[in-house]
Amino acid sequence: MANLLNVARAFEYCGAEVKITTDAGEARRADRLVVPGVGAFEDSLIEIRDRGFDDAIHGFIGSERPLFGICVGMQMLFDVSDEFGEHAGLGVLPGRVRAVPNMTTNGAPQKVPHIGWNHLISPLSQRNWSDTLLHPYVGLHPAVYFVHSFSPEPSEVSHRLADCMYGGHRICAAVQHENIMATQFHPERSGKVGLLLLQRFMDL
Repeated sequence: MANLLNVARAFEYCGAEVKITTDAGEARRADRLVVPGVGAFEDSLIEIRDRGFDDAIHGFIGSERPLFGICVGMQMLFDVSDEFGEHAGLGVLPGRVRAVPNMTTNGAPQKVPHIGWNHLISPLSQRNWSDTLLHPYVGLHPAVYFVHSFSPEPSEVSHRLADCMYGGHRICAAVQHENIMATQFHPERSGKVGLLLLQRFMDL
């Protein structure tokens, strides 16, 4: 359910020893855990739960080792999604996954999915990017690559790390809370910006 090879290559470029695994026990023993995802929320979670990765993810987070979610891998960390009905997520972070609006704030139709490059901005809480994955970009608005039709709305504003604007709407682009980090955009497809972000995750 994921762009595994692209993600693996990006981490290898950053110096990681990467293991793609279908073994939940092996995942529990990793130094860092990455949960990428492409596709539908429910289908992805069925695969996660059938393979025992839901318990592995919860246990890994409880161990305080770094975990990184990408795209649907970010969405699955939240309580619930509205995609094709209401479906329970992993409940790691409080919040709901909702559809990207198909109308701008001015009432004009806009394309969904949201595809392409967009700039990261600070959330309304004005959370400082110092000591986060986005530390190199304090005061800057780097462009990253998105492909998605849904995005999470964190209930805790302090979890929200970065947003982007789409048709006048704020879209949650990244979260970071304790040892949990996740992006709605694809760092493995975001050029030097994405690679630097992955390197920051490696350096934790």
